[in-house]
Amino acid sequence: MRVSILDRSRTRLGASDAEAIARTIERAERAERLGLHRFWVAEHHSVPGIASAAPTVLLAAIGARTRTIRLGTGGIMLPNHNPLVVAEQVRLLEALHPRRIDVGIGASLGFTSSVRRALGRTTFRADEHAAAVEQLRSYLHGDDEVVARPDTAAPPVFLLAVKNGLTLAAELGLPAVVGGPLLVDTDAIAAYFRDYRPSPAAPDPYLVASVDVAVADSAERARHLLLPEIWALASSRESGAFTALLPVDEARRKLDESGSPRVRAAVEKSYDTVIAGTPDQVAAKVGELMARTGAAEVLATTNTFDHGDLADLDEALAALQG
Repeated sequence: MRVSILDRSRTRLGASDAEAIARTIERAERAERLGLHRFWVAEHHSVPGIASAAPTVLLAAIGARTRTIRLGTGGIMLPNHNPLVVAEQVRLLEALHPRRIDVGIGASLGFTSSVRRALGRTTFRADEHAAAVEQLRSYLHGDDEVVARPDTAAPPVFLLAVKNGLTLAAELGLPAVVGGPLLVDTDAIAAYFRDYRPSPAAPDPYLVASVDVAVADSAERARHLLLPEIWALASSRESGAFTALLPVDEARRKLDESGSPRVRAAVEKSYDTVIAGTPDQVAAKVGELMARTGAAEVLATTNTFDHGDLADLDEALAALQG
């Protein structure tokens, strides 16, 4: 089993965005020391609580501080970018950090209507996504009359399973990343493996399961460590603001004092989608997930407020590999 990390550069109560970026780089260094397989960073525009909007820029900095761990975008959102510019950026990363770059590609639009307008894209159809992915691949592999520079090997492309992501990944012969509700969509996952068309870059299907994973000495403690992230997401649906991470006890107090059935229901629903427990419990649940989905890798989106707790969680993630 391979275990990797997706870090969103989450801000924390009382800390600056710059500190969040610095902590992401430190976490990547730790992930390398622990022997984790990949370290990916995300693209979010004008989202309170998330400091990074430019994954390729951040990966350049992370690559300069690491030596062996694979680095990737989780993902670059093609509605926001010209495929040639994306190809040039990731080829430059490949030139800087050879044989370590992964290109995770998504199709999500901006967080709000005003952000979507600012980015210049308010809609993105499935056929547009497919065309953009094809164009990006042609630039990466040197199959277009316009040559993307620098001249490097083509980094592997992964499709995030949004819109028609799984179907498109099977058609194009690409690895896929699945998270959220799609992790229980057994029909869609089975279709990916059944309909996969081998490609020169990826002759066999390869599925990555993206999920929050928390390990502690008790299941209750593990669930508590995930509460700051879960609370931020649940409360945002009512407040409209995705806030900085709170200390665990503060997030618990806010949940206890919340009179909103909608927020409480959202918290409980979020807990249904995570893997949390003791080391033995988590190992069993992760094994079941891998067997059920056919995934070969776990991409952990785990985060919590306290950096010491997060370091412990990363160590526990590394211990799951085998």
